Amino acid sequence: MTDSRENMTKSKKLRVAVVYGGRSTEHEVSCRSAASILKNLDKTKYDAIPLGITKKGEWLSNDYSMLLDLDPKSMKVKTERSQLITFDGDPTQSRSFDVIIPVLHGVLGEDGTIQGLFEMADLPYVGCGVLASAIGMDKDVAKRLVRDAGIPIPPYITVRSHELTQIKKILQRVEHELNFPVFVKPANAGSSVGITKVHNAEELMPALQLAMQHDTKALIEKSINARDIELAVLENLDPTQPPLVSAVAGELIPLTDEFYSYDAKYAAHGANEKIPAPISAEQLQILRDYAQKIFTVLECNGLTRVDFFIDKDTGAIYFNEVNTMPGFTQISLYPKLWEASGMSFQDLLTHLVELAVKRYEAKHRLQYYSVF
Repeated sequence: MTDSRENMTKSKKLRVAVVYGGRSTEHEVSCRSAASILKNLDKTKYDAIPLGITKKGEWLSNDYSMLLDLDPKSMKVKTERSQLITFDGDPTQSRSFDVIIPVLHGVLGEDGTIQGLFEMADLPYVGCGVLASAIGMDKDVAKRLVRDAGIPIPPYITVRSHELTQIKKILQRVEHELNFPVFVKPANAGSSVGITKVHNAEELMPALQLAMQHDTKALIEKSINARDIELAVLENLDPTQPPLVSAVAGELIPLTDEFYSYDAKYAAHGANEKIPAPISAEQLQILRDYAQKIFTVLECNGLTRVDFFIDKDTGAIYFNEVNTMPGFTQISLYPKLWEASGMSFQDLLTHLVELAVKRYEAKHRLQYYSVF
């Protein structure tokens, strides 16, 4: 059998597996992202292979049943539908694909778990590695690292599930350190799942219970009268150069809720977006510098969307969170920010695949990898 690393350089086209679906609460969003990626991959360079993961955890090759708004006739795929996908980690065996785009959002996809599987199986993949994925998913850990790097964050406290029996003590901390209103959010979740705006003491416990349905750790964060500003960051193909940051920022203005909730994110008219965001040149430069620094501090690879707050009353800038596998749907801000910065959706995907190949090859030059 031919070494798969040689296949990536000798083959006329790379076979790119787009992994989507998954067992998280963001399953449907992932399916929409995958459909957009499959539509926009450069077909002159890549053969695309959809690999779907059902909500039960079954892996399906060349299956379109979960893909929304995608006509399978528009795709040219040579593999057959199968529930048996093997990852043997043996680079001496030829594979049915060369690079993976894991367009999985939330837990079991964006938190380092599936990245660890690909590392163990010796597969090149798009996006952040195990460490950055895990850090990015954990809002508490990410905020601590960003704060230690000198970037402002909103005040917050952390609560773990076993501490809910001490709700009076938690309430005292909230009233002393934060004051109402506050936001309660799961530490490890995406797409605003499980987030509640809490206006008074009576609403705190139900909000914590909701958050704990999605994670064993929650954040209680001071509410800021803020604008939601987002920037896109992309690893440079030249490893000696700093990461690229979108030339413009985007602003999201929810129309249906007090904050940018899950429903607001994915409703047809849930929010207005402004690209570019109407901010000053000075604010944009600060945000771009912060975004670039955060990408490096959190050990990110490939791509990351960095979200900020700008206080409407004071103009102060705060880091909110990172998304190490942002949405790639038709309404997603990450690809739109790059399009507004002069990079097409197709060119963005090509850049990401090329990064995955480069990182894979660089890792195999390290001594800790076994030589076959």
